[in-house]
Amino acid sequence: MASQRDVKDRISSVKNIQKITRAMEMVAGARLRRAEQRIASLRPYADALRRMTRQAAQAAGAEAMRLPLLSEHESTENVGVLLVTGDRGLAGGFNSQIIRAGVRISAEYAEESLRTAWYATGRRGVSSLNFRGHELSGSYTGFADKPAYADARSIADDLITGYVDGKLDRVEIVYNAYISPLSQHVTRETLLPLSRATIATEDPEQDEAEGGSGEQSGPRALVDYEPGPEEILKRLVPDYVEISIYRALVESAAGFFGAQMTAMRSASDNAGEIITDLTLQMNRARQAEITQEIMEVVAGAEGLT
Repeated sequence: MASQRDVKDRISSVKNIQKITRAMEMVAGARLRRAEQRIASLRPYADALRRMTRQAAQAAGAEAMRLPLLSEHESTENVGVLLVTGDRGLAGGFNSQIIRAGVRISAEYAEESLRTAWYATGRRGVSSLNFRGHELSGSYTGFADKPAYADARSIADDLITGYVDGKLDRVEIVYNAYISPLSQHVTRETLLPLSRATIATEDPEQDEAEGGSGEQSGPRALVDYEPGPEEILKRLVPDYVEISIYRALVESAAGFFGAQMTAMRSASDNAGEIITDLTLQMNRARQAEITQEIMEVVAGAEGLT
């Protein structure tokens, strides 16, 4: 049985760890609230851009599908996969589940004789892919906690250039969509090419989610495009790709802080349970020492009689 000193030292060590985990939980909670505000601020802009792109695509008609970012390549050989992870750990399985999803996707492509071009944001994703021996076509770090729109634009430029130049035949993104502090859902989306169903078709459910009624209560206003709808769409589609990447970065940041807050809360609770168990162990050790001293005193008294 460990001595009282050893148990006291362990209790002191666990209490220090508990203080750290509680502090990290509070910091993550404060950052989570700011990340949620960024998501709320982003949604109106993203919804408006989606509507504008869809309306311009409808006005352009068949001409819309001639744009490089909307037209599919004749054959698919190289697929770009962008993994969105965090720069830091201590967030449960937040980063590892993205890495595992990316590896599964790459295995699916390998079975179809397709090559995977890896792109990753966040130090955790970059280091994990390098450790697994994958060559990265693009790595982006240092902004996972608070991504800026310029970061998404930089990533989008590389992916769009690769697709237009023919180095990539399809581009997909894998990220943790933010649902709640306790829940993040691994999401896989196709960035390029943008399908006609994504921007060119009417979606009543989407319209309702964006603030519409989902039904046309009256005639729509006529829109006169200057320059033509093709030129407008040519400018809007890259912005659509950028905002899609930025949304993924912002949601991933919020998901990371939610996962970290949950993990640190669990660690603090576990530390409390360990402290309780160690305290009981210390009390038992103290009682054993007292009992032993009493027995020694009694034995000594009996020896004197």
